[in-house]
Amino acid sequence: MSRRMRRPCSLLVLAALLLALCGCAPGRETPTIRVGVALYLQEDTFLSTVVQSLEQLARAREEALGVKLNFNIADARSSQASQNEQVDRFLQQGCDVICVNLVDRTAAAVIVDKAQAAGVPIVFFNRQPVQEDLDRWDQAYYVGSKADRAGILQGQIVLDAWQKNTAALDRNGDGVLQYVMLEGEPGHQDALLRTEYCVKTLTEAGVAVEKLASNSADWVRGQATLRMQQWLETFGDTIEVVFSNNDDMALGAIDACMAAGMTEAELPFIVGVDATPPALEAVAAGTLKGTVQNDAAGQAESILDLCCALAGGQDAASAVALEDGKYVWLEYTAVTKENLEDFLPEA
Repeated sequence: MSRRMRRPCSLLVLAALLLALCGCAPGRETPTIRVGVALYLQEDTFLSTVVQSLEQLARAREEALGVKLNFNIADARSSQASQNEQVDRFLQQGCDVICVNLVDRTAAAVIVDKAQAAGVPIVFFNRQPVQEDLDRWDQAYYVGSKADRAGILQGQIVLDAWQKNTAALDRNGDGVLQYVMLEGEPGHQDALLRTEYCVKTLTEAGVAVEKLASNSADWVRGQATLRMQQWLETFGDTIEVVFSNNDDMALGAIDACMAAGMTEAELPFIVGVDATPPALEAVAAGTLKGTVQNDAAGQAESILDLCCALAGGQDAASAVALEDGKYVWLEYTAVTKENLEDFLPEA
């Protein structure tokens, strides 16, 4: 079901919620849906985009339906212990729904058990819990995108460029694509799958590749800059492609190249994931050759639809398209300079 088709359905669900909360009698207080949102790290560029979209959509939904949507945003600053405490606080405050972007995807069981004991539905997003943990309760859900698909599309961007103009990427003319890999958080599912499938896409298409180096930069732009500086000192212009598990690290690689005095034409072929606003600017500038849109607005809309339905005791499937009764999957989309206009905000 498309997002365009889901919205009328979600509006009907929320209308039913309003009736349940306050009835039709005039003069009653505006009903409030209280949602606790726990983030692994609020300064993460993609997450900040999701939160911004969520708040914008919530304001529009409030105005359309006469309901108050109260979002309490908490930043765990990469501490699972802090996030667990934040969930406890949300429950004590009487939140109707809790949304969690996990610090540690293997630590969901504790949070699910807390929510179940309190009878409060929980929506995980962007960092997928272990399936066994999500299955612990029928009121636990996940909103996100399949990480292997991001890797495939990222690899396809490079593959298309290789097939279109091999000489432009194969600077040393050896017929082998030499690359470095900026990885996200060690052990993180998205980092592992994006890393695996971007390269697999090339090798399955018959492209010979050579990994010069790979290392974690923990999704962070500054760390990626330091990694890239080290690799430039070691490998110099033999680096033909930079794969990055997210856009912030890709931008960090660009920062290092520019600090080393490279011109745009001298940059390696750098690709990221997320299609954040700064990344789209870099694609427009030609320094970032491509990215893969991780649909922040789509995730926000699905989260909001789920929250409205669950807060009113409605069936989640009446508001969103669920797979296996638990999952809302959004599609990734490859972004290059050729289709960039489709992803830029409207003027």
